[in-house]
Amino acid sequence: EKTKLAKDPTSAFVDVYEYARKIREGEMAWEEVEKADMDTRLKYVGMLHRNKRTPGQFMMRLKVPNGIVNADQMRFYADCVEKYGDDKGVVDITTRQNIQLRGVKIEDAPDIIDGLHARNQTSFQSALDSVRNMVGSPLAGIDDKELVDTRELCNALNDLVSLDPVTETRGNPMWGNLPRKFNIAVSGSRDDYAHTHINDIGLQPCPHAETGEMGFNVALGGFMSIKRVAESIDGKMWIPADRNSVVTLCEAILRIFRDESERKDRQKARLMWLVEKYGVDDFKAAVIKEVESYDRGVKIQDTQPAPSEPFERRELIGVHPQPEEGKSRVGILVPAGRLSVKECREIADLADTYSDGEVRLTVEQNIILPNVDNDKVDALLAEPHLNGNSRLKVNPGMIEGNLVSCTGAQFCGLALIETKNNAESIVKKLEERVSVEKPLRIHWTGCPNSCGQVQVADIGIMGAPARKKDEETGKMLAIPGCNIFVGGRVGEDAHLALEPYKKGVPLAEEELLPVLVDIIKKEFNGVEK
Repeated sequence: EKTKLAKDPTSAFVDVYEYARKIREGEMAWEEVEKADMDTRLKYVGMLHRNKRTPGQFMMRLKVPNGIVNADQMRFYADCVEKYGDDKGVVDITTRQNIQLRGVKIEDAPDIIDGLHARNQTSFQSALDSVRNMVGSPLAGIDDKELVDTRELCNALNDLVSLDPVTETRGNPMWGNLPRKFNIAVSGSRDDYAHTHINDIGLQPCPHAETGEMGFNVALGGFMSIKRVAESIDGKMWIPADRNSVVTLCEAILRIFRDESERKDRQKARLMWLVEKYGVDDFKAAVIKEVESYDRGVKIQDTQPAPSEPFERRELIGVHPQPEEGKSRVGILVPAGRLSVKECREIADLADTYSDGEVRLTVEQNIILPNVDNDKVDALLAEPHLNGNSRLKVNPGMIEGNLVSCTGAQFCGLALIETKNNAESIVKKLEERVSVEKPLRIHWTGCPNSCGQVQVADIGIMGAPARKKDEETGKMLAIPGCNIFVGGRVGEDAHLALEPYKKGVPLAEEELLPVLVDIIKKEFNGVEK
Protein backbone atom coordinates (compact mmCIF):
# COMPACT_ATOMS: atom_id res chain seq x y z
CA GLU A 1 0.00 0.00 0.00
CA LYS A 2 2.87 2.39 0.76
CA THR A 3 4.41 1.71 -2.64
CA LYS A 4 1.09 2.37 -4.35
CA LEU A 5 0.61 5.60 -2.39
CA ALA A 6 4.10 6.82 -3.29
CA LYS A 7 3.41 6.55 -7.01
CA ASP A 8 0.32 5.56 -9.00
CA PRO A 9 1.01 1.96 -10.00
CA THR A 10 -0.86 2.38 -13.27
CA SER A 11 1.95 4.74 -14.30
CA ALA A 12 3.69 1.50 -15.26
CA PHE A 13 1.47 1.44 -18.38
CA VAL A 14 3.74 4.21 -19.71
CA ASP A 15 6.91 3.76 -17.65
CA VAL A 16 7.64 0.32 -19.09
CA TYR A 17 8.06 1.87 -22.56
CA GLU A 18 10.50 4.48 -21.25
CA TYR A 19 12.56 1.96 -19.30
CA ALA A 20 12.72 -0.29 -22.35
CA ARG A 21 13.91 2.57 -24.57
CA LYS A 22 16.65 3.58 -22.15
CA ILE A 23 17.90 0.00 -21.77
CA ARG A 24 17.88 -0.60 -25.53
CA GLU A 25 19.77 2.65 -26.15
CA GLY A 26 22.32 1.98 -23.43
CA GLU A 27 21.24 4.84 -21.15
CA MET A 28 20.63 2.50 -18.23
CA ALA A 29 20.80 -1.16 -17.18
CA TRP A 30 17.91 -3.11 -15.74
CA GLU A 31 19.64 -3.06 -12.34
CA GLU A 32 19.13 0.73 -12.29
CA VAL A 33 15.35 0.55 -12.55
CA GLU A 34 13.76 1.80 -9.33
CA LYS A 35 13.26 -1.22 -7.07
CA ALA A 36 9.60 -0.40 -6.35
CA ASP A 37 8.94 -0.26 -10.09
CA MET A 38 10.94 -3.41 -10.82
CA ASP A 39 9.40 -5.59 -8.14
CA THR A 40 5.95 -4.05 -7.65
CA ARG A 41 4.56 -1.49 -10.09
CA LEU A 42 5.53 -3.36 -13.25
CA LYS A 43 3.11 -6.03 -12.09
CA TYR A 44 0.39 -3.68 -13.29
CA VAL A 45 1.50 -4.38 -16.85
CA GLY A 46 1.51 -8.07 -15.99
CA MET A 47 5.29 -8.32 -15.49
CA LEU A 48 6.47 -10.19 -12.39
CA HIS A 49 10.20 -9.99 -11.74
CA ARG A 50 11.64 -13.42 -10.96
CA ASN A 51 14.56 -11.89 -9.13
CA LYS A 52 15.47 -14.92 -7.02
CA ARG A 53 15.61 -17.39 -9.92
CA THR A 54 16.20 -15.35 -13.09
CA PRO A 55 17.33 -11.81 -12.15
CA GLY A 56 16.40 -9.24 -14.77
CA GLN A 57 13.78 -11.49 -16.35
CA PHE A 58 10.06 -11.55 -15.87
CA MET A 59 7.05 -13.74 -16.10
CA MET A 60 4.46 -11.86 -18.17
CA ARG A 61 0.88 -12.86 -17.40
CA LEU A 62 -1.82 -12.18 -19.98
CA LYS A 63 -5.57 -11.81 -19.82
CA VAL A 64 -7.36 -14.49 -21.84
CA PRO A 65 -11.08 -14.18 -21.02
CA ASN A 66 -12.83 -17.55 -21.10
CA GLY A 67 -9.50 -19.14 -22.05
CA ILE A 68 -9.99 -18.79 -25.80
CA VAL A 69 -6.97 -18.15 -28.03
CA ASN A 70 -6.11 -18.78 -31.66
CA ALA A 71 -3.29 -20.15 -33.76
CA ASP A 72 -1.83 -16.73 -34.55
CA GLN A 73 -1.66 -15.90 -30.85
CA MET A 74 -0.02 -19.23 -30.04
CA ARG A 75 2.68 -18.56 -32.61
CA PHE A 76 3.12 -15.05 -31.23
CA TYR A 77 3.68 -16.43 -27.73
CA ALA A 78 6.36 -18.73 -29.13
CA ASP A 79 8.02 -15.86 -31.00
CA CYS A 80 8.05 -13.75 -27.81
CA VAL A 81 9.97 -16.23 -25.66
CA GLU A 82 12.11 -18.07 -28.23
CA LYS A 83 15.12 -15.76 -27.78
CA TYR A 84 15.40 -16.67 -24.09
CA GLY A 85 16.37 -20.29 -24.75
CA ASP A 86 14.71 -23.64 -24.06
CA ASP A 87 15.10 -23.46 -20.28
CA LYS A 88 13.88 -19.93 -19.60
CA GLY A 89 11.77 -19.17 -22.67
CA VAL A 90 8.66 -21.27 -22.07
CA VAL A 91 4.90 -20.73 -22.06
CA ASP A 92 2.60 -21.91 -19.26
CA ILE A 93 -1.14 -22.54 -19.23
CA THR A 94 -2.46 -21.57 -15.80
CA THR A 95 -5.23 -22.72 -13.47
CA ARG A 96 -7.25 -19.67 -14.59
CA GLN A 97 -7.39 -20.63 -18.30
CA ASN A 98 -4.62 -18.13 -18.83
CA ILE A 99 -1.21 -17.79 -20.49
CA GLN A 100 2.09 -16.85 -18.85
CA LEU A 101 5.20 -16.01 -20.90
CA ARG A 102 8.51 -16.70 -19.16
CA GLY A 103 11.94 -15.14 -19.51
CA VAL A 104 10.74 -11.71 -20.70
CA LYS A 105 13.16 -8.77 -20.41
CA ILE A 106 12.13 -5.14 -19.96
CA GLU A 107 13.66 -4.04 -23.24
CA ASP A 108 11.44 -6.53 -25.11
CA ALA A 109 8.22 -5.72 -23.23
CA PRO A 110 6.86 -2.94 -25.51
CA ASP A 111 6.96 -5.15 -28.60
CA ILE A 112 5.16 -7.91 -26.72
CA ILE A 113 2.55 -5.54 -25.26
CA ASP A 114 1.91 -3.90 -28.64
CA GLY A 115 1.71 -7.33 -30.29
CA LEU A 116 -0.84 -8.47 -27.74
CA HIS A 117 -2.95 -5.33 -28.16
CA ALA A 118 -2.86 -5.77 -31.94
CA ARG A 119 -4.26 -9.27 -31.35
CA ASN A 120 -7.02 -8.03 -29.01
CA GLN A 121 -5.24 -9.27 -25.89
CA THR A 122 -3.45 -7.54 -23.03
CA SER A 123 -1.19 -8.17 -20.09
CA PHE A 124 -2.29 -5.02 -18.26
CA GLN A 125 -3.80 -5.47 -14.79
CA SER A 126 -3.24 -9.20 -14.72
CA ALA A 127 -1.18 -9.28 -11.52
CA LEU A 128 -0.91 -7.86 -8.00
CA ASP A 129 -4.00 -5.98 -6.76
CA SER A 130 -6.10 -6.41 -9.89
CA VAL A 131 -9.03 -8.47 -11.10
CA ARG A 132 -7.45 -11.60 -12.51
CA ASN A 133 -8.35 -13.57 -15.64
CA MET A 134 -12.07 -14.17 -16.23
CA VAL A 135 -12.68 -17.92 -16.07
CA GLY A 136 -15.56 -19.35 -18.07
CA SER A 137 -16.71 -22.64 -19.55
CA PRO A 138 -14.21 -24.22 -21.96
CA LEU A 139 -17.21 -25.76 -23.73
CA ALA A 140 -19.05 -22.47 -24.24
CA GLY A 141 -21.19 -22.66 -27.37
CA ILE A 142 -20.34 -26.31 -28.13
CA ASP A 143 -22.10 -28.07 -25.25
CA ASP A 144 -25.41 -29.93 -25.36
CA LYS A 145 -25.73 -29.54 -21.58
CA GLU A 146 -24.90 -25.83 -21.59
CA LEU A 147 -27.05 -23.58 -19.43
CA VAL A 148 -25.24 -20.30 -20.22
CA ASP A 149 -22.76 -19.39 -22.95
CA THR A 150 -20.06 -17.70 -20.88
CA ARG A 151 -18.01 -16.15 -23.71
CA GLU A 152 -19.76 -12.79 -24.01
CA LEU A 153 -19.98 -12.43 -20.24
CA CYS A 154 -16.27 -13.11 -19.66
CA ASN A 155 -15.31 -10.64 -22.38
CA ALA A 156 -17.65 -8.00 -20.98
CA LEU A 157 -16.21 -8.43 -17.48
CA ASN A 158 -12.68 -8.30 -18.88
CA ASP A 159 -13.51 -5.01 -20.60
CA LEU A 160 -15.05 -3.67 -17.38
CA VAL A 161 -11.82 -4.07 -15.44
CA SER A 162 -9.11 -3.61 -18.07
CA LEU A 163 -10.47 -1.29 -20.79
CA ASP A 164 -10.36 2.45 -20.13
CA PRO A 165 -13.86 3.73 -21.03
CA VAL A 166 -12.47 7.19 -21.84
CA THR A 167 -9.46 6.36 -24.02
CA GLU A 168 -10.77 2.94 -25.13
CA THR A 169 -7.26 1.55 -24.58
CA ARG A 170 -6.19 -1.26 -22.30
CA GLY A 171 -5.55 -0.40 -18.67
CA ASN A 172 -8.39 0.94 -16.51
CA PRO A 173 -7.23 3.09 -13.56
CA MET A 174 -10.69 2.81 -11.96
CA TRP A 175 -9.82 -0.75 -10.95
CA GLY A 176 -6.07 -0.18 -10.72
CA ASN A 177 -5.78 -0.05 -6.95
CA LEU A 178 -7.74 -2.83 -5.27
CA PRO A 179 -6.80 -3.87 -1.73
CA ARG A 180 -5.83 -7.33 -3.02
CA LYS A 181 -6.28 -9.56 -6.04
CA PHE A 182 -9.83 -10.48 -7.05
CA ASN A 183 -11.04 -13.58 -8.89
CA ILE A 184 -14.26 -14.01 -10.88
CA ALA A 185 -15.51 -17.26 -12.42
CA VAL A 186 -18.58 -17.74 -14.62
CA SER A 187 -19.80 -21.31 -14.89
CA GLY A 188 -21.77 -22.41 -17.93
CA SER A 189 -23.08 -25.80 -16.85
CA ARG A 190 -23.59 -28.07 -13.86
CA ASP A 191 -20.07 -29.42 -14.40
CA ASP A 192 -18.69 -26.14 -12.96
CA TYR A 193 -15.55 -26.33 -15.11
CA ALA A 194 -14.78 -22.79 -13.86
CA HIS A 195 -14.39 -23.86 -10.19
CA THR A 196 -16.71 -21.16 -8.85
CA HIS A 197 -16.26 -22.35 -5.25
CA ILE A 198 -12.70 -21.01 -5.05
CA ASN A 199 -13.36 -17.56 -6.53
CA ASP A 200 -14.25 -14.24 -4.92
CA ILE A 201 -17.32 -14.11 -7.15
CA GLY A 202 -18.63 -17.38 -8.53
CA LEU A 203 -21.61 -17.26 -10.88
CA GLN A 204 -23.39 -20.62 -10.89
CA PRO A 205 -26.03 -21.13 -13.62
CA CYS A 206 -29.50 -21.84 -12.32
CA PRO A 207 -33.00 -21.23 -13.74
CA HIS A 208 -35.47 -19.15 -11.75
CA ALA A 209 -37.82 -21.53 -9.95
CA GLU A 210 -40.97 -19.62 -10.91
CA THR A 211 -40.27 -18.01 -14.28
CA GLY A 212 -37.76 -20.51 -15.68
CA GLU A 213 -35.52 -17.62 -16.73
CA MET A 214 -31.89 -18.66 -16.81
CA GLY A 215 -29.68 -16.85 -14.34
CA PHE A 216 -26.91 -17.24 -11.80
CA ASN A 217 -26.78 -17.96 -8.13
CA VAL A 218 -23.99 -15.85 -6.66
CA ALA A 219 -21.29 -17.52 -4.57
CA LEU A 220 -18.92 -15.26 -2.65
CA GLY A 221 -15.53 -15.32 -1.01
CA GLY A 222 -13.70 -18.43 -2.18
CA PHE A 223 -9.92 -18.04 -2.02
CA MET A 224 -6.60 -19.69 -1.20
CA SER A 225 -3.67 -18.10 0.58
CA ILE A 226 -0.81 -18.94 2.89
CA LYS A 227 -2.83 -17.98 5.99
CA ARG A 228 -6.30 -19.17 5.08
CA VAL A 229 -8.13 -21.29 2.52
CA ALA A 230 -11.87 -20.69 2.26
CA GLU A 231 -14.62 -22.26 0.17
CA SER A 232 -17.15 -19.79 -1.21
CA ILE A 233 -20.46 -19.26 0.55
CA ASP A 234 -23.97 -18.61 -0.70
CA GLY A 235 -24.32 -14.89 -1.35
CA LYS A 236 -28.13 -15.27 -1.14
CA MET A 237 -28.44 -13.57 -4.53
CA TRP A 238 -29.68 -14.54 -7.99
CA ILE A 239 -29.42 -12.46 -11.14
CA PRO A 240 -30.54 -13.02 -14.74
CA ALA A 241 -27.84 -14.38 -17.04
CA ASP A 242 -27.66 -11.30 -19.24
CA ARG A 243 -24.69 -9.03 -19.85
CA ASN A 244 -26.12 -5.99 -18.08
CA SER A 245 -27.00 -7.89 -14.91
CA VAL A 246 -23.67 -9.72 -14.70
CA VAL A 247 -21.51 -6.65 -15.32
CA THR A 248 -23.57 -4.47 -12.96
CA LEU A 249 -23.46 -6.99 -10.10
CA CYS A 250 -19.70 -7.52 -10.42
CA GLU A 251 -19.05 -3.78 -10.69
CA ALA A 252 -21.07 -3.14 -7.53
CA ILE A 253 -19.21 -5.80 -5.54
CA LEU A 254 -15.87 -4.54 -6.85
CA ARG A 255 -16.68 -0.96 -5.84
CA ILE A 256 -17.54 -2.01 -2.30
CA PHE A 257 -14.44 -4.22 -2.11
CA ARG A 258 -12.16 -1.51 -3.49
CA ASP A 259 -13.30 1.18 -1.09
CA GLU A 260 -14.11 -0.78 2.07
CA SER A 261 -11.82 -3.79 2.26
CA GLU A 262 -8.79 -4.06 4.55
CA ARG A 263 -5.64 -2.22 3.47
CA LYS A 264 -3.52 -2.51 6.62
CA ASP A 265 -3.32 -6.33 6.65
CA ARG A 266 -2.99 -7.98 3.24
CA GLN A 267 -3.81 -11.39 4.70
CA LYS A 268 -7.29 -10.05 5.51
CA ALA A 269 -7.79 -8.11 2.30
CA ARG A 270 -9.77 -10.74 0.38
CA LEU A 271 -13.52 -10.47 -0.18
CA MET A 272 -14.44 -13.23 2.29
CA TRP A 273 -13.16 -11.16 5.21
CA LEU A 274 -15.30 -8.20 4.13
CA VAL A 275 -18.40 -10.38 3.70
CA GLU A 276 -17.85 -11.83 7.16
CA LYS A 277 -17.40 -8.33 8.60
CA TYR A 278 -20.74 -7.27 7.11
CA GLY A 279 -22.59 -10.55 7.54
CA VAL A 280 -24.06 -12.13 4.41
CA ASP A 281 -27.48 -10.48 4.72
CA ASP A 282 -26.06 -6.99 5.28
CA PHE A 283 -23.52 -7.47 2.48
CA LYS A 284 -26.34 -8.48 0.15
CA ALA A 285 -28.24 -5.34 1.17
CA ALA A 286 -25.18 -3.19 0.46
CA VAL A 287 -24.79 -4.79 -3.00
CA ILE A 288 -28.48 -4.22 -3.81
CA LYS A 289 -28.21 -0.58 -2.72
CA GLU A 290 -25.09 -0.12 -4.88
CA VAL A 291 -26.74 -1.75 -7.91
CA GLU A 292 -29.85 0.38 -7.54
CA SER A 293 -27.70 3.52 -7.44
CA TYR A 294 -26.49 2.71 -10.97
CA ASP A 295 -30.09 2.86 -12.25
CA ARG A 296 -29.56 0.24 -14.97
CA GLY A 297 -32.75 -1.72 -14.38
CA VAL A 298 -30.93 -4.65 -12.76
CA LYS A 299 -32.88 -6.53 -10.08
CA ILE A 300 -31.24 -8.89 -7.60
CA GLN A 301 -33.44 -11.67 -6.29
CA ASP A 302 -32.98 -14.39 -3.69
CA THR A 303 -30.89 -17.51 -4.38
CA GLN A 304 -32.85 -20.03 -6.43
CA PRO A 305 -32.97 -23.80 -5.78
CA ALA A 306 -30.12 -25.48 -7.63
CA PRO A 307 -30.97 -28.36 -10.00
CA SER A 308 -31.15 -31.61 -8.08
CA GLU A 309 -31.52 -34.25 -10.79
CA PRO A 310 -28.63 -36.74 -10.94
CA PHE A 311 -25.70 -35.34 -12.90
CA GLU A 312 -22.21 -36.65 -13.54
CA ARG A 313 -19.38 -34.25 -14.30
CA ARG A 314 -17.97 -34.87 -17.78
CA GLU A 315 -14.37 -35.23 -18.90
CA LEU A 316 -12.62 -32.70 -21.11
CA ILE A 317 -9.67 -34.78 -22.35
CA GLY A 318 -10.28 -37.02 -25.37
CA VAL A 319 -12.74 -37.00 -28.27
CA HIS A 320 -16.35 -36.00 -27.51
CA PRO A 321 -19.32 -35.25 -29.79
CA GLN A 322 -20.67 -31.69 -30.01
CA PRO A 323 -24.35 -30.80 -30.43
CA GLU A 324 -23.73 -29.74 -34.02
CA GLU A 325 -23.95 -32.79 -36.23
CA GLY A 326 -20.63 -33.95 -37.65
CA LYS A 327 -18.49 -32.01 -35.14
CA SER A 328 -16.41 -33.09 -32.14
CA ARG A 329 -14.25 -31.46 -29.50
CA VAL A 330 -10.85 -32.95 -28.85
CA GLY A 331 -9.18 -32.41 -25.47
CA ILE A 332 -5.39 -32.65 -25.44
CA LEU A 333 -3.16 -33.17 -22.41
CA VAL A 334 -0.45 -30.56 -21.82
CA PRO A 335 1.52 -32.07 -18.91
CA ALA A 336 1.63 -29.61 -16.00
CA GLY A 337 0.56 -26.86 -18.44
CA ARG A 338 4.15 -26.32 -19.62
CA LEU A 339 4.71 -25.65 -23.34
CA SER A 340 7.95 -25.26 -25.24
CA VAL A 341 8.27 -22.92 -28.20
CA LYS A 342 8.07 -25.95 -30.49
CA GLU A 343 4.92 -27.26 -28.81
CA CYS A 344 3.19 -23.86 -29.07
CA ARG A 345 3.78 -23.90 -32.81
CA GLU A 346 2.64 -27.51 -33.09
CA ILE A 347 -0.64 -26.65 -31.36
CA ALA A 348 -1.06 -23.69 -33.71
CA ASP A 349 -0.56 -25.98 -36.70
CA LEU A 350 -3.09 -28.48 -35.35
CA ALA A 351 -5.60 -25.70 -34.72
CA ASP A 352 -5.20 -24.28 -38.23
CA THR A 353 -5.69 -27.72 -39.74
CA TYR A 354 -8.53 -29.05 -37.61
CA SER A 355 -10.34 -26.38 -35.54
CA ASP A 356 -10.37 -23.28 -37.74
CA GLY A 357 -7.48 -21.87 -35.72
CA GLU A 358 -9.30 -21.92 -32.36
CA VAL A 359 -7.73 -23.24 -29.15
CA ARG A 360 -9.41 -23.36 -25.75
CA LEU A 361 -7.59 -23.51 -22.43
CA THR A 362 -8.89 -25.28 -19.33
CA VAL A 363 -8.28 -24.67 -15.63
CA GLU A 364 -6.67 -28.12 -15.62
CA GLN A 365 -3.93 -26.53 -17.79
CA ASN A 366 -4.86 -28.50 -20.91
CA ILE A 367 -6.28 -27.50 -24.30
CA ILE A 368 -9.35 -28.28 -26.37
CA LEU A 369 -9.63 -28.10 -30.15
CA PRO A 370 -13.32 -27.35 -30.83
CA ASN A 371 -15.42 -27.93 -33.94
CA VAL A 372 -13.29 -30.69 -35.42
CA ASP A 373 -15.00 -32.39 -38.38
CA ASN A 374 -15.77 -35.99 -37.46
CA ASP A 375 -14.27 -37.24 -40.70
CA LYS A 376 -10.96 -35.58 -39.72
CA VAL A 377 -10.75 -36.90 -36.17
CA ASP A 378 -8.76 -40.00 -37.14
CA ALA A 379 -6.27 -37.87 -39.03
CA LEU A 380 -5.90 -35.60 -36.01
CA LEU A 381 -5.32 -38.56 -33.70
CA ALA A 382 -2.63 -39.84 -36.06
CA GLU A 383 -0.72 -36.54 -36.14
CA PRO A 384 2.96 -36.89 -35.17
CA HIS A 385 2.52 -33.93 -32.78
CA LEU A 386 0.25 -36.18 -30.67
CA ASN A 387 2.13 -39.46 -30.90
CA GLY A 388 5.51 -41.06 -30.39
CA ASN A 389 7.63 -39.13 -27.92
CA SER A 390 5.34 -36.10 -27.92
CA ARG A 391 4.25 -34.83 -24.49
CA LEU A 392 0.90 -33.80 -26.00
CA LYS A 393 -1.66 -36.62 -25.86
CA VAL A 394 -5.34 -37.11 -26.63
CA ASN A 395 -5.73 -40.42 -24.78
CA PRO A 396 -3.48 -40.28 -21.70
CA GLY A 397 -3.90 -42.58 -18.73
CA MET A 398 -6.33 -41.94 -15.87
CA ILE A 399 -3.54 -40.50 -13.72
CA GLU A 400 -1.22 -38.62 -16.08
CA GLY A 401 -4.19 -37.05 -17.85
CA ASN A 402 -5.33 -35.19 -14.74
CA LEU A 403 -2.17 -33.51 -13.51
CA VAL A 404 -2.10 -29.86 -12.38
CA SER A 405 0.98 -28.03 -11.16
CA CYS A 406 2.07 -24.57 -10.08
CA THR A 407 5.28 -22.99 -11.39
CA GLY A 408 7.52 -24.39 -8.68
CA ALA A 409 11.06 -23.52 -7.66
CA GLN A 410 12.38 -23.37 -11.24
CA PHE A 411 11.03 -19.81 -11.52
CA CYS A 412 9.13 -18.96 -8.32
CA GLY A 413 11.05 -17.68 -5.33
CA LEU A 414 8.29 -18.69 -2.91
CA ALA A 415 8.26 -22.38 -3.86
CA LEU A 416 9.90 -24.80 -1.46
CA ILE A 417 10.21 -27.52 -4.11
CA GLU A 418 10.42 -27.94 -7.88
CA THR A 419 6.95 -28.99 -9.01
CA LYS A 420 6.41 -29.26 -12.77
CA ASN A 421 9.29 -31.60 -13.61
CA ASN A 422 8.74 -33.71 -10.50
CA ALA A 423 5.00 -33.84 -11.09
CA GLU A 424 5.33 -34.99 -14.69
CA SER A 425 7.84 -37.66 -13.74
CA ILE A 426 5.86 -38.97 -10.77
CA VAL A 427 2.54 -39.34 -12.61
CA LYS A 428 4.23 -41.28 -15.40
CA LYS A 429 5.63 -43.73 -12.85
CA LEU A 430 2.28 -43.97 -11.04
CA GLU A 431 0.63 -44.71 -14.38
CA GLU A 432 3.06 -47.61 -14.85
CA ARG A 433 2.49 -49.01 -11.36
CA VAL A 434 -1.20 -48.50 -10.53
CA SER A 435 -4.56 -48.92 -12.26
CA VAL A 436 -7.56 -46.83 -11.23
CA GLU A 437 -11.21 -47.06 -12.21
CA LYS A 438 -11.76 -43.38 -12.96
CA PRO A 439 -9.70 -40.25 -13.53
CA LEU A 440 -7.49 -39.41 -10.55
CA ARG A 441 -6.72 -35.70 -10.13
CA ILE A 442 -3.26 -35.02 -8.68
CA HIS A 443 -2.28 -31.38 -8.02
CA TRP A 444 1.16 -30.08 -7.07
CA THR A 445 1.96 -26.76 -5.41
CA GLY A 446 5.32 -25.51 -4.24
CA CYS A 447 4.20 -23.63 -1.11
CA PRO A 448 1.17 -22.94 1.13
CA ASN A 449 -0.07 -20.17 -1.20
CA SER A 450 -1.49 -23.14 -3.14
CA CYS A 451 -1.40 -21.73 -6.66
CA GLY A 452 -1.66 -25.40 -7.69
CA GLN A 453 -4.94 -25.64 -5.74
CA VAL A 454 -4.06 -28.85 -3.89
CA GLN A 455 -7.14 -28.58 -1.67
CA VAL A 456 -9.48 -29.31 -4.60
CA ALA A 457 -7.53 -32.36 -5.77
CA ASP A 458 -8.13 -36.05 -5.19
CA ILE A 459 -4.49 -36.03 -4.09
CA GLY A 460 -2.72 -32.73 -3.44
CA ILE A 461 1.04 -32.45 -2.96
CA MET A 462 2.28 -29.27 -1.26
CA GLY A 463 5.93 -28.39 -0.80
CA ALA A 464 6.88 -28.57 2.89
CA PRO A 465 9.85 -29.33 5.13
CA ALA A 466 10.80 -32.96 5.71
CA ARG A 467 13.51 -34.69 7.71
CA LYS A 468 15.51 -37.84 7.20
CA LYS A 469 18.13 -39.58 9.30
CA ASP A 470 21.69 -39.37 8.03
CA GLU A 471 22.96 -42.96 8.04
CA GLU A 472 26.53 -41.88 8.80
CA THR A 473 25.92 -39.39 11.62
CA GLY A 474 22.54 -40.58 12.87
CA LYS A 475 21.31 -36.99 12.86
CA MET A 476 18.00 -35.86 11.35
CA LEU A 477 18.65 -33.66 8.31
CA ALA A 478 16.27 -31.24 6.59
CA ILE A 479 15.42 -32.36 3.05
CA PRO A 480 12.90 -31.34 0.36
CA GLY A 481 9.49 -32.73 1.24
CA CYS A 482 5.76 -32.32 1.00
CA ASN A 483 2.45 -32.48 2.79
CA ILE A 484 -0.20 -34.59 1.10
CA PHE A 485 -3.89 -33.67 0.97
CA VAL A 486 -6.60 -36.19 0.05
CA GLY A 487 -10.27 -35.94 -0.82
CA GLY A 488 -10.88 -32.60 -2.50
CA ARG A 489 -13.74 -32.45 -4.99
CA VAL A 490 -14.77 -30.22 -7.89
CA GLY A 491 -18.13 -29.76 -9.55
CA GLU A 492 -21.55 -29.40 -7.96
CA ASP A 493 -20.54 -31.13 -4.72
CA ALA A 494 -17.22 -29.28 -4.47
CA HIS A 495 -15.26 -29.78 -1.28
CA LEU A 496 -11.89 -28.53 -0.08
CA ALA A 497 -9.52 -30.86 1.77
CA LEU A 498 -8.18 -28.39 4.32
CA GLU A 499 -6.03 -30.62 6.52
CA PRO A 500 -3.04 -32.71 5.36
CA TYR A 501 -3.52 -36.47 5.13
CA LYS A 502 0.22 -36.94 5.63
CA LYS A 503 2.92 -34.43 6.59
CA GLY A 504 6.65 -34.19 6.06
CA VAL A 505 6.92 -36.85 3.33
CA PRO A 506 10.36 -36.78 1.60
CA LEU A 507 10.14 -35.66 -2.02
CA ALA A 508 12.63 -38.20 -3.40
CA GLU A 509 10.85 -40.54 -5.80
CA GLU A 510 11.94 -43.69 -3.98
CA GLU A 511 10.17 -42.42 -0.86
CA LEU A 512 7.24 -40.47 -2.29
CA LEU A 513 6.11 -43.04 -4.86
CA PRO A 514 5.34 -45.86 -2.37
CA VAL A 515 3.35 -43.41 -0.21
CA LEU A 516 1.28 -42.28 -3.21
CA VAL A 517 0.72 -45.87 -4.38
CA ASP A 518 -0.53 -46.77 -0.90
CA ILE A 519 -2.92 -43.79 -0.84
CA ILE A 520 -4.26 -44.64 -4.29
CA LYS A 521 -4.91 -48.24 -3.22
CA LYS A 522 -6.53 -47.32 0.10
CA GLU A 523 -8.56 -44.28 -0.90
CA PHE A 524 -9.24 -44.69 -4.64
CA ASN A 525 -9.52 -48.46 -5.17
CA GLY A 526 -6.24 -48.57 -7.04
CA VAL A 527 -4.73 -51.88 -8.04
CA GLU A 528 -1.02 -52.43 -8.53
CA LYS A 529 -0.12 -53.59 -12.02
